[in-house]
Amino acid sequence: MQQVSNHTMTSNQKWTMASTTIGQGLESMDMSFLSFTLTSIIASLHISAGAAGMLSTITTLGSLLGGIFFGIIADKFGRVKVLTYTIFIFAFATAGIYFTSNLLMLYVLRFLVGVGAGGEYGAGMTLIAENFNKSKLGRAISVTTIGGQVGSIAAALLAAVMIPMVGWRSIYLVGLIPVIFAFVVRRNLKESDDFIKTMETDKKDRPKVSITKLFKTPKLTIQTLSLMIMVVVQIAGYYGLINWLPSIMQKKMGLSVSGSSEWMIVTIIGMSMGMMAFGTILDKFGPRTAFGIFLLTAAISVFGITFAFNGITLLLASTVLGFFSNGMYGGYGVIVSLLYPTEIRSTANNFIVSVGKAIGGFSPAIIGLLMESHSLIFIMSLLSIAYVVSFCTMLSIPALKKI
Repeated sequence: MQQVSNHTMTSNQKWTMASTTIGQGLESMDMSFLSFTLTSIIASLHISAGAAGMLSTITTLGSLLGGIFFGIIADKFGRVKVLTYTIFIFAFATAGIYFTSNLLMLYVLRFLVGVGAGGEYGAGMTLIAENFNKSKLGRAISVTTIGGQVGSIAAALLAAVMIPMVGWRSIYLVGLIPVIFAFVVRRNLKESDDFIKTMETDKKDRPKVSITKLFKTPKLTIQTLSLMIMVVVQIAGYYGLINWLPSIMQKKMGLSVSGSSEWMIVTIIGMSMGMMAFGTILDKFGPRTAFGIFLLTAAISVFGITFAFNGITLLLASTVLGFFSNGMYGGYGVIVSLLYPTEIRSTANNFIVSVGKAIGGFSPAIIGLLMESHSLIFIMSLLSIAYVVSFCTMLSIPALKKI
């Protein structure tokens, strides 16, 4: 791991930060296009709402398989190679949607978008972990995850401008931009010293890369499963709230917020501020303190939206909730990278987060069912309990005390 004094960064650290941040932004942008074009896709391809809803599930499945496969590949052959290849995959698959003429083709392309996005995450997180000092890791990964939020805003702005002017298909051609970026990354970014050292070991003595290594001992099994539970809660809270909060508020007080870019941008700004604050606290006081503060405050702040009575209080409650509920997201990349050795670091990052996303991704459907027969307070109470469970799970990981 490179040590740098006087707050300066080496050339490779700069390229690592730039490539992972921009990579997350471009990935989020490509992934977000679906939500802004779904209505147009249903009308254009003459498909049912149920068939359209499956697009999200298929993307998640692709992300799970891509995460597992490319996590292992990154540990075997290099993080930079995988970062480049996965950018190519989700870029070309996104652009291919411009040419879709039927539902099957759309399913295949969205699956490939998921494969690329799932693989990109672990390679990026691992590159940062191996190129930055442990004392700066929280802030470094927070900057990268904020890149993802910027990508979501870019998708919203592009959709608002392009769809009325040139139609829904054209927005997917913007997905080709990451291809240029991938070539630039491949030319300038180098593997970390940690990884090069591991690769220089004799092939016969080199540790084998396998998912089973994440469950090698009972202690390691509990650690891996505990981290998965934490990611499940993180993803369930995020997607559950982002998908349903506008509808909940519209139903509760008649506010038409579902199409409001102001609501989305303010909430994302709140999330981004939370990510930077979380990273700073993590670097200064350690992961147990950082996760403890954010998980417990998220458990309380979910109730804030139930007391919102107009547009201003809704924006305030959403910002506070976004700050604490999603501020932790980058923290999982930090703790997974620090808890697992170089030879399985990318595998651990991708496997734990991909499985967490796949399970946590069911939360919008579950919340939708609960909304039919239960009150808003009941639903928020369940989310609050989930954050408390995540807090208790975090405390049960002994290795976090040593970070």
